[in-house]
Amino acid sequence: MRVHRQIDLIGTREDFASHFFQFHGPTMFRLLIAVLFLVCAPVFAAAQSTVWIQVEAQRSLQEAQERAADYASRLPNVAGFSVGRGWFGIVLGPYTRADADTLLNQLKRSRQIPQDSFLNFSNRLGQQFWPVGTGAPNTPQPLPQTDAGTAEPTEDVAVVEVPVIQPSDETPGEARASEAALSREDKRLLQTAMKWAGFYTSTIDGAFGRGTRRAMGEWQVANNFEPTGILTTKQRAVLLGAYNAVLEGMDLQLVRDDAAGIEVIIPTGAVAFREYEPPFARYDSTGDIPAQVLLISQAGDQDRLFGLYEILQTLAIVPTDGPRRRNERSFELEGIGDGIHSYTTATLANGAIKGFILVWPAGDDERRTRILNEMKKSYRAIPGVLDPALAVPDDSQAIDLISGLSVRKPKVSRSGFFIDGRGDVLTTTDVVGDCNRLTIDTVHDAEIIHEDAALGLAVLRPAAPLAPMDVAAFQTGVPRLQSDVAVAGFPFGGVLTAPTLTFGKLADIRGLNGEDDVKRLAITAQDGDAGGPVFDNGGAVLGMLLPRTPLNGQQLPSDVSFSVDASEVMRSLETAGISTQATDDVALLPASMLAQRAAAVTVLVSCW
Repeated sequence: MRVHRQIDLIGTREDFASHFFQFHGPTMFRLLIAVLFLVCAPVFAAAQSTVWIQVEAQRSLQEAQERAADYASRLPNVAGFSVGRGWFGIVLGPYTRADADTLLNQLKRSRQIPQDSFLNFSNRLGQQFWPVGTGAPNTPQPLPQTDAGTAEPTEDVAVVEVPVIQPSDETPGEARASEAALSREDKRLLQTAMKWAGFYTSTIDGAFGRGTRRAMGEWQVANNFEPTGILTTKQRAVLLGAYNAVLEGMDLQLVRDDAAGIEVIIPTGAVAFREYEPPFARYDSTGDIPAQVLLISQAGDQDRLFGLYEILQTLAIVPTDGPRRRNERSFELEGIGDGIHSYTTATLANGAIKGFILVWPAGDDERRTRILNEMKKSYRAIPGVLDPALAVPDDSQAIDLISGLSVRKPKVSRSGFFIDGRGDVLTTTDVVGDCNRLTIDTVHDAEIIHEDAALGLAVLRPAAPLAPMDVAAFQTGVPRLQSDVAVAGFPFGGVLTAPTLTFGKLADIRGLNGEDDVKRLAITAQDGDAGGPVFDNGGAVLGMLLPRTPLNGQQLPSDVSFSVDASEVMRSLETAGISTQATDDVALLPASMLAQRAAAVTVLVSCW
């Protein structure tokens, strides 16, 4: 108890000095200080007279060992020590201070070590990891010699002075005091910058706890500052300067667009206002970065919000890959592909649909993410909505443009037709080749469930079941030669919203070489018609139109086409467990009713 009581009475080092001075007088106190100096000075001097040249620090022990081995193959006296905070330093030495200064300059000039190498002291080095199995020398080593004496550059090289370690602008106490003056938002920004730099992994909360202090110390070590765990004013400026360097030239400015009723920060160094194309206010690229910002503004309700959600996904600036989210009042779209990475958001409030789109080149994720975060934080809807009358017709109008923006086009478009009640579609293998996405009528995603390369046919199943108005009924009877036939398809891709009927004759129930699995048609069909149904004059399906391809290297006349025979189609589908409808009815249908049936069963198939 007496010992504990004495410790309690003495308290801190300052308390100890005060008590000693009070009870023993100034003479005795000065004597004590002199004794402590005589005892400690040699130890301190010895520790500081031996120095090391630190050339690197790695966060991985394995990588540090590999780098140490690399240096050891070129330089003498290489060692490796833990330098704290999970870092492993590679050093040369030890040397006297004078020799270390000389060698440091020589090795920098000859570019044998990094320009930010610096001197370190033994008392800052922890456990040794290199050389493996041996200890580093305790006494200063002689400078490495060359044939001409002390190591010098072997050729004239420009001396590049890179001042890395600057004198500390504040003591730890001063740094803590200046840190205390920071706002909570300032502290969050520092944590964000350290997370961006790869040192901080916890919550951005503006509270500097153990995790933040550890990250600060690791950042200081990596940037050749003394690892105090408290950033000085200058170090905070260095950290934030590196964090913001990626935004140089972006000139982020708060833009208020009263016509659109939106206020948001945008990169005015990369984009500038071009025009109003309701529902968009367009800010297009002004330089080498193919960026674009669009403000979304239109009056509307939930139906218009949902319609806009679907329309935007047809635009080239919203690639198909990427997450999508929609709820009752808002949506978000992220599109990745075709060299761009875009983000779209819109919200319905007070009878207005407002939001924005950021289009940025793919691969520049660091800058894109920073700009997008600033846009999200600053975005604010203000009174006003784009007037549709701002859209002025001009010669640039086109059906493949929406408000001046290009509609995304598929790689290949062909025709197909419904064969069962859940919406399975028969089409040609010509359209299901190298596709990232297959669609039915451009909006319904589909997958291949059956493919018959010999017959050239494939069956697609929609991701969500469809309810077709009608399905194909395959003709099982033998058709009469020279009877009327019609092909339903989309010869112009998606330009027309309904299929086109092309009329012709059944020229032969076999191929040119007598093949029983195809029929020859006297009809002028287009590439987009391939995969479509071939109807007899009663509305039954005689087969599926095949793509026009040269036969044995010979180009056939334009009015010669072929279709897969209905019986062969049914046999192939049966082996895949796909049921079909059949008919032997040969009753005639008026052309108007045949057109209605064709429209009910024929679809556009697109490969994206």
